[in-house]
Amino acid sequence: MTDSISAQQLRTFVDRLERLEADKAGITDDIRDTYGEAKALGYDVKILRKVIARRKRKADAVREEEELLEVYLQALGDLPLFQKAA
Repeated sequence: MTDSISAQQLRTFVDRLERLEADKAGITDDIRDTYGEAKALGYDVKILRKVIARRKRKADAVREEEELLEVYLQALGDLPLFQKAA
């Protein structure tokens, strides 16, 4: 098994992965800091996270989810917080 492993190729992959992991950690820190700045200015971080997640999704998927949520709430007898304009 070890005869078929290229030490140089393996070292290259390990080095690349280590650099990417370090980059990822830096980006994670940047994201946390940015949310912290937004919070310090009075923005609701929980809502910002929802906005970001929602913008990643396709409009049709978001619309379908909202419509299904409304159907479920009506079936339970709960009134939605707001109604769509007719």
